[in-house]
Amino acid sequence: MYSASNMASSRPYSRRRTILIAMGLVAIFTWLFTHYRSQPDHTYDDYLAAHGELAAHGEFWKRFQPLLTTWAPGCEPPERLDKAESVGFDPQNTSQPPNLTLMPEEDITKMKTAHSNFVNAITHSPPQLAYKPGTRGIVSTAGGPYLPLVVISLRMLRKTNSTLPMEVFLADWDEYDGYICQVVLPSLNAKCILLAEILDTVPGSKTKIKKYQYKPFAMLFSSFEEILFLDADAFPLQRPELAFTDEPFKSKGLLTWPDFWRPTASPFYYEISSQERPPPNIRQSTESGEVFLSKRSHLRTLLLCAYYNYHGPTHYYPLLSQGAAGEGDKETFLASANVLNEPFYQVSEPIHALGRHTNDGFAGSTMVQYNPMEDYALTERGEWRVKGSTAPAPSPFFVHINFPKFNPATVFVENGPVVKEDGSYTRAWTAPNDVIESFGLDLERRLWEEIRWTACALEGKSISWKGQTGICEKLEDYWGTIFG
Repeated sequence: MYSASNMASSRPYSRRRTILIAMGLVAIFTWLFTHYRSQPDHTYDDYLAAHGELAAHGEFWKRFQPLLTTWAPGCEPPERLDKAESVGFDPQNTSQPPNLTLMPEEDITKMKTAHSNFVNAITHSPPQLAYKPGTRGIVSTAGGPYLPLVVISLRMLRKTNSTLPMEVFLADWDEYDGYICQVVLPSLNAKCILLAEILDTVPGSKTKIKKYQYKPFAMLFSSFEEILFLDADAFPLQRPELAFTDEPFKSKGLLTWPDFWRPTASPFYYEISSQERPPPNIRQSTESGEVFLSKRSHLRTLLLCAYYNYHGPTHYYPLLSQGAAGEGDKETFLASANVLNEPFYQVSEPIHALGRHTNDGFAGSTMVQYNPMEDYALTERGEWRVKGSTAPAPSPFFVHINFPKFNPATVFVENGPVVKEDGSYTRAWTAPNDVIESFGLDLERRLWEEIRWTACALEGKSISWKGQTGICEKLEDYWGTIFG
């Protein structure tokens, strides 16, 4: 037991300890504050804003998610009688695609009522999004084997001298890659964001959203007002900033690119959404690997797009595509804008396949998409190349390596994009010549420089390649054989 004298003698020591602890805490806070202020492109206000951003997105989700569930379709999914044939777009073909969907009349009525109530809710009182006004940036979704692809695409983006920041959305901590998210992406002005951290503010809601539905939700939860969404395996050939500041984006606020195919929506979708069924030769179906969107002008379009994707796998994907190639989020953007009568522009220049010839014919691995400003200038003059105009083609603007993915750990498969039937190496892009020549440089060599860098920088560090060896060595061998 302490005596009174012992207690008295301990008080100065307690006071000194308290003062030292307080001084230490002040020193730590001061270091953190000055260190953060010293970092480029950061302020202390940014630090506070970053910590409040998650809460703001959570508040939006708490208001928006109940609208998605309250006005759910309320009926059994449409019955698919057959898959729609993937037919190339022909502006001369005015025959409507067949209806391959079966729905009872009462189910159509239920979906129509739910759709109408949701549209009324977001039209008259849309929940407020949390984004920073006046900002522009790139949004992508990735995780697992797609994160190395983001690194490659981001390094190709920086070759255009673009300085746009990038937000990469991952599903949850299971997809988080510490080395890529904490070292590689920040060095390229990009960062990782976990969707689960936002979705978990409404318990159980993340189980309703799978990877192929993430796109509009990543766009909703991004911090940017004006967005370029890029698939992980797509990259621009020109600075994307150019498209943000010119027509048609300035007046339209929503830009998309075409797919190879004609539209295949069921007539039931137009009945449910209270629209006249449009002629099938107005435009191609949509390839949604690249989407420009302004949240300021197209908030409601994005909210309805999220509704279509939230209920997509069961109801709206089958109605909008009927099983045609690429069924998923691809048709939900323009469908939403049409319902809400908000403007948009879809590039008219047809998509071009890029690949190589094999013993079995042509093996395409890549899609080339074209400059929206140049395309818009042509169509404004009435020169539609897709309808037969002989005007010079717009310049290539995006490359989308859609299948197979050029992941350094998996690209060297037998009879793959760069391995011939006899096992020897080849270039991935050898045809068609006019598309290759339109790049104006050896784009494939430039791409493989970044694939090579990524392979050697990430091997042994990226969790998506855990336990795999020889990735860098394989790339060096390929590089030396093809480009050395």
